[in-house]
Amino acid sequence: MKIRTRLTLKFAGIFALILALFSLVIYYFTSIYRQEDFYARILQRAKVVATYALENEQANPQTRKLNERRFYQVLPQEIVRIYDAGGKLVFARGNGDLLITPEVLTTIRNKKEEHYEQGVRQVVGILYNTPKGEFVVLASSVDAYSLKKLQHLKVILIVGFLGSLLVVLVAGWAFAKDALRPITKVVSEVEKITASDLHMRLTNAEGTDELSHLAQTFNKLLERLELAFEMQSTFVSSASHELRTPLTTMMGELEVALMKPRTPEEYQRVLSSTLDDARLLTELSNGLLQIAQASIDPSKITKDLLRIDELVWMARDQVRKRQPEAQINIDFADLPEDENRLVVKGNEALLLIAIVNVIENAIKFSPSGRSASVRMVLTKTDVELQVQDRGLGIAEDDLRHVFVPFFRAENVRSITGHGIGLPLTERILKLHQGGIIVKSRINQGTEVILTLPQAYGFIPS
Repeated sequence: MKIRTRLTLKFAGIFALILALFSLVIYYFTSIYRQEDFYARILQRAKVVATYALENEQANPQTRKLNERRFYQVLPQEIVRIYDAGGKLVFARGNGDLLITPEVLTTIRNKKEEHYEQGVRQVVGILYNTPKGEFVVLASSVDAYSLKKLQHLKVILIVGFLGSLLVVLVAGWAFAKDALRPITKVVSEVEKITASDLHMRLTNAEGTDELSHLAQTFNKLLERLELAFEMQSTFVSSASHELRTPLTTMMGELEVALMKPRTPEEYQRVLSSTLDDARLLTELSNGLLQIAQASIDPSKITKDLLRIDELVWMARDQVRKRQPEAQINIDFADLPEDENRLVVKGNEALLLIAIVNVIENAIKFSPSGRSASVRMVLTKTDVELQVQDRGLGIAEDDLRHVFVPFFRAENVRSITGHGIGLPLTERILKLHQGGIIVKSRINQGTEVILTLPQAYGFIPS
């Protein structure tokens, strides 16, 4: 069932329930009021008839005349019966049988006044005292006029209910259509968005209502999808280029070497060059393997309690082994008094790879003779490693792509590298609930901030 139909039915159902309850209340209280009012009229009529029948002879002429005038103002289909103390009928008016039994007379004598119904006929019985003794007076009538009006009221309420329900259904259908128009518009706009149109955005995202919030959320999703598609495209293009270059070089050198006989020295040069290209391919393959390993389920990674300062020194030693001329300045000036705040929970091998990658990048892109610096900062809950260089910097447009595997900025393509370090570092830090931020300015240098949560609460006392 469509939402529009469901909304219409719910709206009509609620309105129908309220209208039905309202109609029932009106009919019920009208019926009760009619019944009580007619009982009061019958009671008054019983007293008038009793006065005329039992006391009119002793009254003065003026009172007798008044009693006679009241006596002849009869009710519709009126029946009146008067019984003495012995149960003998002493007065009767009107045709019909009220089914009066001794038990009925006894009940009226005990209660002094009794009201009851016989079908559509209403009966009132009273105990009437006179100087001659006690008499039981029963008066009955049919409120034909009011019952007919009540029946008309029932018809009016039923017809009004059905008519109102029809109007509510039509109005509810129109209301649901108007209420769902923004959603229909969103669906229509979403259906137009394809993989090649991810730059498109939903309109009506500027408001503060729920639909505007939905449009804003979907637009953010489209931004992430657009960036993901762009990163994927960049990854495929860059990976193809990086893998094709050494393979093309190897094939070219081998084909040239096989064109004619060569001296041992020339063969040795070709083999050495081919070996260098093979090593380059190995590095690329290892980088891709490490990225894949860093993308696995975090629950499958073994984590231990590690001191971040020790990891930094280990990373420095590894970088110095690979690049003996590198100058790395480490600033531990803000070491806390409680050394447990330096402890993080993670996988030593992966965290070491992440820190080494960032430091090696800082050294690689720094001008000759310039150094990279590593500064450790403690926040309330995290440990930050701030790695800075004074190198070429990264353009603002390229910063959004630095975490795409194989992406390399335009101004550093002449420097040896594969564009794997930062993407790998980012994935390693995500596995450890950490983060990475890259800040850079052209010709002023780059700062990479690594953030890891402190494991203070996990340290055994």
